[in-house]
Amino acid sequence: MVKNSFISIILQEQEENKENSGSVEFQVVSFTNKIRRLTSHLELHKKDYLSQRGLRKVLGKRQRLLAYLSKKNRARYKELIGQLDIRERKTR
Repeated sequence: MVKNSFISIILQEQEENKENSGSVEFQVVSFTNKIRRLTSHLELHKKDYLSQRGLRKVLGKRQRLLAYLSKKNRARYKELIGQLDIRERKTR
């Protein structure tokens, strides 16, 4: 639960800047929070296929946003990945 509390701290910092609620970083943080909630839900309810589909959709959205951020600003991308403790995307 340490990761979830850390995410809530990041979300509180982002909420202070209401103007940045559409920023890539804010969206990635909110998607990460949603992914972690869905993952813990699916650990209890293994046959909830609709939630599995929702999880895959959110994962794809986060992946596309991270790819965009990686192309536009590599330093912000590295910092965000370090804060959220997520893996770097695979490159082809």
